[in-house]
Amino acid sequence: MIMQNKRLTYIVGTVALLLCIPLVAMLFTDEVNWSPFDFIVAGVLLLGTGLAIDFVFRKVQNRDHRLMICAVILAVLFLIWAELAVGIFGTPFAGS
Repeated sequence: MIMQNKRLTYIVGTVALLLCIPLVAMLFTDEVNWSPFDFIVAGVLLLGTGLAIDFVFRKVQNRDHRLMICAVILAVLFLIWAELAVGIFGTPFAGS
């Protein structure tokens, strides 16, 4: 139980640290212009990815399967992120 809480703390801490990057960038440049909604979406995506990978590491025993599933999870994260950022697929969710 303590180990799971420790992992969750690391995941949430990493997400918070990653979200600090655009926050600090917004203080120094006008090139980065995130709204609170952008931070919420990014936080949900990163936290969901972290928790999904943690779940895979806890439940999948085969090392090769674990790596393949984690690669797929990361690929989905990057595709969703790219779609939201620049609209590579042209869905209504694409950024303007």
